[in-house]
Amino acid sequence: MKSDIGDSRPRPRWKQWLIQTLDLTSQSREDLMEDLQRANEKNLLPGETVGMLQGVLEFGALQVRDIMVPRSQINFIYHEDDFSKILQRIAATEHSRYPVVDEDRDDLVGILLAKDLLKYIGREAEFKIDDIIRPALIIPESQRLSRLLTEFRNSRNHMAVVIDEYSGISGLVTFEDVLEQIVGEIDDEHDDEEDETTQVVAQDDGRFIVEATTPIDEFNDIVGTNFDTDEFDTIAGIVINKLGKIPRQGDELVLEGWLFRVLRSDNRRILSLEVLPHTESSSLAATPAL
Repeated sequence: MKSDIGDSRPRPRWKQWLIQTLDLTSQSREDLMEDLQRANEKNLLPGETVGMLQGVLEFGALQVRDIMVPRSQINFIYHEDDFSKILQRIAATEHSRYPVVDEDRDDLVGILLAKDLLKYIGREAEFKIDDIIRPALIIPESQRLSRLLTEFRNSRNHMAVVIDEYSGISGLVTFEDVLEQIVGEIDDEHDDEEDETTQVVAQDDGRFIVEATTPIDEFNDIVGTNFDTDEFDTIAGIVINKLGKIPRQGDELVLEGWLFRVLRSDNRRILSLEVLPHTESSSLAATPAL
């Protein structure tokens, strides 16, 4: 490695600023976050770089429960499903990996990769799901993301099934979910198509699953509410303003007779919400499985 001694080339502005400004032996993580924000405001570092550095600083404090997809939003494959039914489910949801369970959703069998079905096209009679099920990586809700990232790299798995203290399935998390905490949201080939679909999905039991970026006027039209659109543009704006913070998964808020429950969030934003009519018991009730 070449030493800086005797190197006449000037240091980049951002490197010189870091050397002069940051005292890593005395500053807290919060102070570092503020320094990085000042670097961004002075254009010493690109905005994307600042975002990633801030993501790294927050990364070490996050647990799996902070970013996992909750059980209510998991698309399961059932062990007894036949080839045709599995294909229909994959065509409808367009994921690459699925947890496989028995009739009881807490009885995990393994993971099914959609690509493993290709060899049975035209040979459906030969299909045996046990021949292609792969072992599942199982982790607790409390596991740190830094440790999970290491497990993903060592095991070459891209999905982990999350269990609660009673060994029941409480969610799942992917390699992409973990990386997004550092680099920001990663769009895939289906994201543009998903953006064209409704952001408010009604459930059979009267609940609504709502993307946090849903415009307030669209939410009002679908749900039948009358939230003001003058101050905020999206549902996330209303919820964050009323709570006075970036909500975490599981946080709840009652507004105009509706209970808003955060389904997914990260350290920078809300991702999705569950909205249901508020009753005395609704804020204490567990989220029903879909």
